[in-house]
Amino acid sequence: MSTREMPVDLAHEQRATARIVLIAAAAALGGFLFGFDTAVINGAVEAVRGGFALNAGQIGITVSCALLGSALGAWYAGPLADRLGRVRSMQVAALLLAVSAIGSGLASGMGHLILWRVIGGTGVGMASVIAPTYIAEVSPAQVRGRLGSMQQLAIVLGIFAALMSDAWLASTAGGASQPLWFGLAAWRWMFLVAVVPALVYGGLVLGVPESPRHLVAKGRLAEARVVLREVLAMRSDAALDFKLGEIERSLKSEYRPTLRDLRGPRLGLLPVVWIGILLSVFQQFVGINVIFYYSSALWHSVGFSEADSFSITVVTSIVNVLVTLVAIGLVDKIGRKPLLAIGSAGMTVTLALMAWCFSQATGSGAALSLPAPWNMVALVAANAYVVFFGVSWGPVVWVLLGEMFPNRIRAVALAVAAAAQWIANFLISYSFPTLAEMGLSFAYGLYAAFALISLLFVIYAVRETKGIELEDMTT
Repeated sequence: MSTREMPVDLAHEQRATARIVLIAAAAALGGFLFGFDTAVINGAVEAVRGGFALNAGQIGITVSCALLGSALGAWYAGPLADRLGRVRSMQVAALLLAVSAIGSGLASGMGHLILWRVIGGTGVGMASVIAPTYIAEVSPAQVRGRLGSMQQLAIVLGIFAALMSDAWLASTAGGASQPLWFGLAAWRWMFLVAVVPALVYGGLVLGVPESPRHLVAKGRLAEARVVLREVLAMRSDAALDFKLGEIERSLKSEYRPTLRDLRGPRLGLLPVVWIGILLSVFQQFVGINVIFYYSSALWHSVGFSEADSFSITVVTSIVNVLVTLVAIGLVDKIGRKPLLAIGSAGMTVTLALMAWCFSQATGSGAALSLPAPWNMVALVAANAYVVFFGVSWGPVVWVLLGEMFPNRIRAVALAVAAAAQWIANFLISYSFPTLAEMGLSFAYGLYAAFALISLLFVIYAVRETKGIELEDMTT
């Protein structure tokens, strides 16, 4: 039966109930852990560098190693979610994050810290794939963008919570390297506190229903029918029958998707897969996570005190949260593509301005300083950059990755795109300390160039998905 032969108006049959909002919020808490786990290192960078006597390359790998685990987790999350289900896979991710928090906080050296951060990164990578997939699969098309944006809202709230926690712990101890409770240094508690949201996440996802699309793929049609009826408030039997049939046809559940299904005419891959990969890469190559992983050390290095550096970082994370709320209100009204274009243009200008400001720095090493008025201009430009990213590439990329692929290849294609994102994140995060030694102006000039390229990519390659049913996505 085609969409022209629908017995009912399917869009009006699917309603954004309070329950679907709560379910999406519980799943998106994985994004909170994603943000918390990746940003918590910000406040610990200088203390870890000094405590373990690390050089620029070693601190780069210590900060970025979790991202290698994230790439691994993202790569295997799709097949795992198809095998175990979305809900059980989210529980596995929560367990990995809880174990990592304890291990990182008690690490006795650089090697141990890297090991535990890689384990936590694996959980982050899994959550980065499974949560947006799950939210997209349980959401009505007309609000899918807003509910999908909850993942990014949770990420930025996690970043904010991590940076606020870092600042409070460092302030309470008198410095990140100073002892706090039970004789453990404050930077260790920065990692240990992450066990609390990990356990909360694991508990909350126990109460969410399995994705109806996963249930249909497994032949559990009666259960899928119950989920559609209760979660989307679909009461019409005709609408339920049609939706189930539509899902069943699009999934072709007798066939399990593999990497082979992603093959296509464009350099070996389907065009939509390349677009997903490049969206992921550009999201990281504009350098956003340098702000959230290194900003405390960055502002300290150009003359701000440790306390002021922590405060600046917290303010930036608050800005990130606020603009993400704006993005949630705009993504289903303006659309995905226009928001990305606006963000790319704004980031190009603000990153170029930051590069110019840092070219005015004087001194070197510990004596490096950014004189007035360039220090304040750099602060304004940095926060404006976060505004443009937070209202566009931050939430919109996750929305697109959760919905742009056809049902038949969604899980495996999203795994590939998310793995590419984590690898790109690793490259940027690992290289920043070395690039910073070469010159902050050079580093931010490079990110500005990538922002400009991302604008051209959006204009010529990205297609709009606003309001389109997942079953109608094409390659």
